[in-house]
Amino acid sequence: MNQSYFYLDMQTHELEVPYSGEARRVRVLLPKNYEQDTERFYPVVYFHDGQNVLYSKEAFSGYSWKVIPTIKRNPDIDRMIVVAIDNDGENRMNEYSAWKFQGGIPGISFGGKGIEYAEFVMEVVKPFIDQEYRTKPQREYTAMVGSSLGGNITQFMGLAYQDRIGCLGIFSSANFLHQDAFNRYIERTPMLAPQRIYIYVGTQEDDETDKSLIGGNIKQAYVSSSIRYFKDLIRMGHSINNLELVVQTDAEHNEIAWSEQLGDCFRFLSRFWHHDER
Repeated sequence: MNQSYFYLDMQTHELEVPYSGEARRVRVLLPKNYEQDTERFYPVVYFHDGQNVLYSKEAFSGYSWKVIPTIKRNPDIDRMIVVAIDNDGENRMNEYSAWKFQGGIPGISFGGKGIEYAEFVMEVVKPFIDQEYRTKPQREYTAMVGSSLGGNITQFMGLAYQDRIGCLGIFSSANFLHQDAFNRYIERTPMLAPQRIYIYVGTQEDDETDKSLIGGNIKQAYVSSSIRYFKDLIRMGHSINNLELVVQTDAEHNEIAWSEQLGDCFRFLSRFWHHDER
């Protein structure tokens, strides 16, 4: 086993967001031997909510996805480049939803910037990464991972960019915030090519923000929305062999729960990656 892979190198970039004109931090995690193994090209996994991905001291909840420890603990998983795209703080809910949804206060709505954010990721971030690093840019080697509202935008982008994104990791999607709009979108969207899609949800997900937005049985809403998405993918024509649905008993809505499943997610998405191909 190559122990050098246990030590990773990280690069930081500031990329301009076209619709705001502001710079967005994008961090790139590389294997330490990336500079030595110059003939090798790598799959890329893009994460939303980049502040929560790498270091607990930066994470909103005080606990990160533990991406680096996950890679270290699972040397059997194919090597990859990890790209962590920061969220926009107070505008996160707007960017991570392609559709507007009502808040808890009458007349207040959120969302609607998701299409523009998706274009930023696919037309600015991805081309930059593919140009600057030795990536495998093909769709089957391009993965996207997100949780909660980050899961919402990952679901949307997985449909809107089927020709460019081949693998999805959907954790605790809050699709119920705009369920009707998403249902209409997925019903009219044909399956263009196979994708490998990992779906995770816990049975004790009870986010205070979601309570303030819609009320009701939030725990059941998370589970029902994830199961509905799984069924919709099968209806579209996705093979059951390319889908993984995990409903975790007693798991809550936080990075602690998501990080515990990340190794399995990486392993599922990367099952057919081949390191000897460019």
